[in-house]
Amino acid sequence: MSVSFGVPRPRRGGVAAALARSRLGVPQVVFFVLAAAAPMTVVASAVPTAYAVTGLSGVPVAYAATAAVMVVFAVGYVAMSRHVVNAGSMYSYVAHALGPACGVAAAFVAVVAYNLMQIGLYGAFGVVTAATVSAVAGVGVSWWVWALGGWLLVAVLGLARVDLNGRVLGVLLVAEITVVVVFDTVMATHPAAGGGLALHGLAPGHLAVPGMAAILVGGIAGYVGVEATTVLAEETRDPGRTVAHATYTAIAVTAVLYAGSAWAMQTAAGPTQIIDAATRHGPELMFVLVDGHLPRLFVDVGRLLLVTSLFAALLAFHNMVARYLFALGREQVLPAALGRTSGRTGAPRLGSLAQTGVAGLVIVVYALAGLDPIVHLFFWLTVTGGLGVLILMTATSLAVLVYFRHDRRGESRWSTAFAPGVALNLLVFILGGTLIGFGDLLDAPPGSPARWALPGLYAAAVTAGLAWAAVLHRTRRHVYATVGAGADAATRPTTHPTPAVRKEIRR
Repeated sequence: MSVSFGVPRPRRGGVAAALARSRLGVPQVVFFVLAAAAPMTVVASAVPTAYAVTGLSGVPVAYAATAAVMVVFAVGYVAMSRHVVNAGSMYSYVAHALGPACGVAAAFVAVVAYNLMQIGLYGAFGVVTAATVSAVAGVGVSWWVWALGGWLLVAVLGLARVDLNGRVLGVLLVAEITVVVVFDTVMATHPAAGGGLALHGLAPGHLAVPGMAAILVGGIAGYVGVEATTVLAEETRDPGRTVAHATYTAIAVTAVLYAGSAWAMQTAAGPTQIIDAATRHGPELMFVLVDGHLPRLFVDVGRLLLVTSLFAALLAFHNMVARYLFALGREQVLPAALGRTSGRTGAPRLGSLAQTGVAGLVIVVYALAGLDPIVHLFFWLTVTGGLGVLILMTATSLAVLVYFRHDRRGESRWSTAFAPGVALNLLVFILGGTLIGFGDLLDAPPGSPARWALPGLYAAAVTAGLAWAAVLHRTRRHVYATVGAGADAATRPTTHPTPAVRKEIRR
């Protein structure tokens, strides 16, 4: 059910500001998605952590199952993208289907979630960079120095042309994926003594084992960058074609890298030794398993690419936050200044600067407070950010069902009803399990405020969003009516639910 204040949505609105058009094709959008997914980071850190924390050997099949959930979700998501084009994609889908109030609430959730993901990554970037430079050059510098260095570079690139960002991410990702594939090949072709290809971890029966939900949640978090395909839709040459191709390509590539790497590690370490090896070596596991089978220089390059993987994710999430703020400013849900772009680069200038300012402040606070950058900044914030994206995906699946309920708009029943319905049930199940065990997922001490305060951020975001929507409804109805309308509202009719559907939603 949704909240509606009963104001008719206009067929033409006053939203006209737009991002730079026709600067991205399928490859560049895929680069943004994969950069946010950070395959090298997931393979080196999340996969060994999944083995070590859960004590389960079914990690490969869990990542494959997560990919299947994402594919089913993407069917309705892509269908919706052909009818609603907006830099704040998921919140705009919710607004068009469930009403402006729910759209504002979803937007607030998105801004919180993506900021947490982006800012949390600075903790890992600072620590990994410091360790890498110390190992290679023997120079010891505090993590926050490197974090602020990365922050400054992201700030500069965030104001540059989006296609320049795409090229930077492309170069980094090609190198990163090449190294992951080489490492996986080496691990798969050098099985543990006395063993062969480890097919045990691919058995579907693992999905029914208690504790598997934690891996599924982590798997979903690995795909958080998938919204970049629609967030960047306004800046693509052909949104209808680009979004679909980029979404499915990104999911397929990410699934192969995640599941394939988890399987290759298990093969190299041995099905019965993988959990102990992951516990002992942690993020070093992949490098330990290939050491001795590859030149030392290549292994060191892999370590350096772990740093660039984190930087690529920082840049990708920065762009997503900036464009969400731009979309909300353009519609005057937030200050209109956020909806202005740079005349030279077409980038959302103030949205980018706002995200940069918040991130810099958090880094400084964590450094001054002496908090653990891995546990309290990276792990806690990125896991909480992943929870927010999971909430958004669940709401989006519901929105797709409602949006196409009485008019499929030329889409198939599979795209508008069956697949979104299956996705909604799966995501509700995963979301419920995540919320119930969130404190354990954080590995926070019993009684720690983080167990309720971090997920509570989304309750606060939803409450604030609904309250602000009520204020807009009473005082600025023209703004309330164009929530989620995007740049095209000024030039063509927007697509909204029929009056009958709105009446049904209000019930």
